[in-house]
Amino acid sequence: MNRLNIITLGTKDMMKAHQFYKNLGFDTSIRGPEYAPAIIFFKNEGTRIALYPIEELTKDVNEQQPPEIRSGFPGITLAYNTKSMDEVDEVIKKAELAGATIQKKPQKTDWGGYSGYFTDLDGYYWEVAYGEFWEFDESNMLLIEDV
Repeated sequence: MNRLNIITLGTKDMMKAHQFYKNLGFDTSIRGPEYAPAIIFFKNEGTRIALYPIEELTKDVNEQQPPEIRSGFPGITLAYNTKSMDEVDEVIKKAELAGATIQKKPQKTDWGGYSGYFTDLDGYYWEVAYGEFWEFDESNMLLIEDV
């Protein structure tokens, strides 16, 4: 097992979450009726993302004992790696206009890059980051050298 195919984000309001991500520029595919989608898949490069109703996601994990739905920092972040510092600023601004909460304005980092954080409408943390020496493959996946 050496890959990650889909990251599913449980959401409280499918339609609002869908509109938020469309405003960020994600291309999506809805399964089910447009007014009440069962699941929404992102047609993004790299690992796929899906939106799914949070209550249904907990039942999918374990119908007899669904996990507790919590709020606050879950100990996981999602990252969008850019090809320029300007793109970091543009994405953070676009997220804010779409309704995101900016958690950290873009700034230089201690590792030599440039990044900022926002949370989406359901509180998922996204880092938008740039590294001067980063390289990407033909699928826009970040190449990480073995050390």
